[in-house]
Amino acid sequence: MTQKVAVLGTGKIGEALLSGMIRGGWAPSDLLVTARRPERAAQLHERYGVEAVSNAEAAKSADTLILTVKPQDMGTLLTELAPHVPVDRLVISGAAGIPTSYFEERLAAGTPVVRVMTNTPALVDEAMSVISAGSHATGAHLTRAEEIFSGVGKTLRVPESQQDACTALSGSGPAYFYFLVEAMTDAGILLGLPRDKAHDLIVQAAIGAAVMLRDSGEHPVKLRENVTSPAGTTINAIRELENHGVRAALIAALEAARDRSRELASGSG
Repeated sequence: MTQKVAVLGTGKIGEALLSGMIRGGWAPSDLLVTARRPERAAQLHERYGVEAVSNAEAAKSADTLILTVKPQDMGTLLTELAPHVPVDRLVISGAAGIPTSYFEERLAAGTPVVRVMTNTPALVDEAMSVISAGSHATGAHLTRAEEIFSGVGKTLRVPESQQDACTALSGSGPAYFYFLVEAMTDAGILLGLPRDKAHDLIVQAAIGAAVMLRDSGEHPVKLRENVTSPAGTTINAIRELENHGVRAALIAALEAARDRSRELASGSG
């Protein structure tokens, strides 16, 4: 890990990535950061021992640039970077909805770009980071992106045409589970439990179910059937979920998230 990597616009996700890289063996001397506010840059330097530089300096010095600013700020950042990014730099974008072609059109011809959609569990090293190559990115560039993002969770390569679907399922995915936990907690209160006890019961059920899904190798239908006794409590609950169209609502919700990702990519709002 001798190449220099710069994280530009180091907010929560950028910082999580930075700390994950250091835990994974990257030397702070090989890492650069940029931040909009000087006090934020100083904080990152003090916390991780990394050098804080300007965006232009990062573009000139680092072999890999990871752009973690918000999608609406990406155009301004690229205008600032373009004169300083040599064609051999790897540019990694973490901005939802923005295709690699957007970067390729604004940077030197032939610049390799990799698009990554990660999610907020990066903050606890349990992210899923979905990686796609732009027109000029090679397998080596994808491997470098995997080396970086594996510090905060798992990685998965997909064609860029699947990125909007992955954003709907994985990028936004944690919010759906938080929404479900919120609703189940309210149900627990309605059933007579204190909020803190209902919360603890549901969170542990979620953790246990997730670990079983990950480690058992069983299909989720099989795992659900293992809990569902004939004429029991679970089947009665599932019947009500089906009666209220929960499955159809989830499909519609994910389609809406995918469509919004496409709108962002097209610049239509």
